[in-house]
Amino acid sequence: MKNKWKIGMIFILILIVGVGCNNQEASDGTPTEDTNQQVENTELLISTAASLTDAMTEIEKAFEDEYSDIDVSFNYGSSGTLAQQIQQGAPADAFLSADQKWMDTLEEENLILPETRIDFTGNKLVLISQKDHSLEISSFEDLNPAEIGDLAIGNPESVPAGTYAKEVLTKLNKWEGLEKHLILAKDVRQVLTYVESGNTELGIVYSSDAFISDQVKIIAEASSDWHTPVIYPAAVTADSKNADSAKRFIEFLQTEEAQSILNQFGFIK
Repeated sequence: MKNKWKIGMIFILILIVGVGCNNQEASDGTPTEDTNQQVENTELLISTAASLTDAMTEIEKAFEDEYSDIDVSFNYGSSGTLAQQIQQGAPADAFLSADQKWMDTLEEENLILPETRIDFTGNKLVLISQKDHSLEISSFEDLNPAEIGDLAIGNPESVPAGTYAKEVLTKLNKWEGLEKHLILAKDVRQVLTYVESGNTELGIVYSSDAFISDQVKIIAEASSDWHTPVIYPAAVTADSKNADSAKRFIEFLQTEEAQSILNQFGFIK
């Protein structure tokens, strides 16, 4: 009986010592199974107008410095193409458009959250050529079908910069005369590339696009009376699974830090 009692006491002591060691490991900060588990960051995918590419690279860094638990990636393209992707069910947590038309379209179809919609920046429309190209043109009014080669613009059906360009040329009664000279691009950055490479003599882009290139020069700026105001809206998509984080990103676009970055890249408020 005494031996059984002794064995029982030894077993109890072993249990007490074992529990004490485990508690000591936790109190010393030694990783346990729970503390080894890492919390995954929220991943945001933002469908973004191509003209915002360079500015968003910097804004992404600034945002992630402030919100280290959120990782942002961008799907760049023309606003029309991006809107159509969202209509077809492509994943996106937010939409940053280069015009109001495509955002209005998504809102009418209940594909964005209207209460999150804001206007966060603006732009100007300019006529450009290669930097070393000598053309006797100093304004949009000088565009003469008999005196110019090809003119690149975004496709007016899906590219806001192209829609604005068509409005300008129509206002100046030049659209019909220049139609045969037009090279239609998939987005405004492709227009810039056409001019930089010399594939076209001229192009119509945003001032922010010309700003980031050292291979083109601005010939003229379109009067704001000739086209719809170039305003960039943003909104969280209705199907976003990370709506709160996406809303944080959109709110960040309105901060002084983000606005300063946009200004540095030629955007206007």
